[in-house]
Amino acid sequence: MNNENNNTHEELNTTAATGTYDESQIQVLEGLEAVRKRPGMYIGSTSSRGLHHLVNEIVDNSIDEALAGRCDRITITIGEGDTITVEDNGHGIPAAIHPTQGIPTPEVVYTILHAGGKFGGGGYKIAGGLHGVGASVVNALSEWLKLENVYDGKMYTIAFQRGDTTEPFTCVGDAPEGRRGLRVTFKPDPTIFEETVFDYNVLLNRMREQAFLNAGVRIILRDERSESNANAVGEGVPGQARDNDGNDNSIIETDMCYEGGIRSFVSYLNEQRVSDVVHQDVIYMRGDKDTSIAEVALQYNTSYHETFLTFANNMNTIEGGTHETGFKSALTRVINDYARKSGQLKEKDKNLSGEAVREGICVIISVKLENAQFESQTKAKLGNSDIRTLVEATVGTKLAEYFEENPATAKVIVEKAIAAARAAEAARRARDETRRKGALEGGGLPGKLYDCSEKDRELTELFLVEGDSAGGSAVEARKSKFQAILPLRGKVLNVEKSRLDKIYANAQLIPIIQCLGCGIGEDFDTEKLRYGKIILMADADVDGSHIRVLLLTFFFRHMRQLIDDGRVYLAQPPLYKLTKGKSKYYAYSDAGRDEILAEIGERGVEIERYKGLGEMDAIELRDTTMDFEKRTILRVTVEDAIDCDEMFSVLMGDQVEPRRAFIEKNAKYVTNLDV
Repeated sequence: MNNENNNTHEELNTTAATGTYDESQIQVLEGLEAVRKRPGMYIGSTSSRGLHHLVNEIVDNSIDEALAGRCDRITITIGEGDTITVEDNGHGIPAAIHPTQGIPTPEVVYTILHAGGKFGGGGYKIAGGLHGVGASVVNALSEWLKLENVYDGKMYTIAFQRGDTTEPFTCVGDAPEGRRGLRVTFKPDPTIFEETVFDYNVLLNRMREQAFLNAGVRIILRDERSESNANAVGEGVPGQARDNDGNDNSIIETDMCYEGGIRSFVSYLNEQRVSDVVHQDVIYMRGDKDTSIAEVALQYNTSYHETFLTFANNMNTIEGGTHETGFKSALTRVINDYARKSGQLKEKDKNLSGEAVREGICVIISVKLENAQFESQTKAKLGNSDIRTLVEATVGTKLAEYFEENPATAKVIVEKAIAAARAAEAARRARDETRRKGALEGGGLPGKLYDCSEKDRELTELFLVEGDSAGGSAVEARKSKFQAILPLRGKVLNVEKSRLDKIYANAQLIPIIQCLGCGIGEDFDTEKLRYGKIILMADADVDGSHIRVLLLTFFFRHMRQLIDDGRVYLAQPPLYKLTKGKSKYYAYSDAGRDEILAEIGERGVEIERYKGLGEMDAIELRDTTMDFEKRTILRVTVEDAIDCDEMFSVLMGDQVEPRRAFIEKNAKYVTNLDV
């Protein structure tokens, strides 16, 4: 989540430009200066997300070596001081002087944008990094970077500082026995990034993904930071790495190699979601045409949600593309054809919709191709039209064959799709009935809503407030022009275990849908959203946390676009009020309370711990939680959709033991729910 000190309603002052505008005002940024000037253009942001993206860029180069068949082992090490070392056993970078640049080729790769071996010439037939900016961008945004390059049996070194060469490219002699490939060590520049502390689990998720996508490639993630080891969370195994003398260094290490590839990936995801699988086999299909390869693995579970992950040359195409379109088309056609052939769909029955045949599916689509066409450097959406044809033909043929050979599995998949279609029809009837009652129409806003008067959506906020008493205080505390209040009564429906027909019948969720105005399901339309921000405000206790998770689950499953657009927030009410004389202080955590006590002294201090929002009067609630100038709110973001999907499935699913294990594992490390 992101902190936002909200000053949305400050007046925007504009002044006329002064001075002259002539040719002297036109700047030319040399070398990597453009990257340091506008880092967000190259890595997305200078937040924690951008920081971890640096590692991905270097690892992606090693993965490209693996795709070329020259590398089967990659080691990523987080060192003391949050340095990163990425080492592979590939062929290294050619060491000769570059024919057009007149400097050593590794120096070209690390100092010149759009320089690389992936633009032609046969060095890399298949590659994820197509733009030649990864290595040079990491170099530009690092306080320092060192390169050890083994090529043709010789060891070469070069060093940089903030993109400039500080130690020239040098051959230091024969490479040590058994040493191959590239070793890159860098330290992110603290003058560029908002924070420079690496999260082991964030890196682990990406490296595990790469290991699944590249069957047989061993990827090792190590954390050698002593402080991190003392507070380790996650799947790293402390105490397993030893030095040459056999001494235990208590290094956290995760060693990943999956011979099953994306089949293992699907099994892993379904295990994490703790839903029962509908059939035991992971269905795997592979097809190729010319130099392009398409792999698909799928398995259905008992949930009501689809898990859809698509990759092109190992890049997560989070916005899908032609490979996803081809799969969906073939899946719908094959299941309908089999359902009619088997008699499960009668002649009078309508065809099953795409949504129905995908309910409960967990699918991975991975394509590898030359000249991949992505929409941008973020590689979010694939555009190659021939890949749609390849995926559609592969799934159309292979899945039909699988169904013929495995009729029992085909039957249960079709039965699930038919059940989903019936539930969708029930949801449609429930929606229509709800509409007839006026509950979803804009003119019939719920009676408990205290609306705002501002007509510009981007200036407005809707507070979803736990409890009537807290809602009353919030109404008094708000700025009525901009802030609307909807008090919530009782627990919200757990949508993780409910289909749409149950949601339309739920007395707690209908007022929320009605207030927001953007609908859910097939009616969802962000253009109809009535408020610019949706802020969840609940007590800072266990019950309040439960309500926040229930609401977040609802938004994640049925209004995901609102989270993606950065419109969902969590209010941050204080936990403590400290009074000393006539002065009042507010603390939002135990640590904050202790800091205040250390500053003002403990003598004569009265400490009140708030049990709920209702204990604060309107002035306190305004000053601590709602005032634009004083409050801090947390924006809910989806940094990793896979992790979020797993988390909601575990926390809100049917099975108790996985939920208990998750809470016991994470409770002492987390103070706010990161989504």
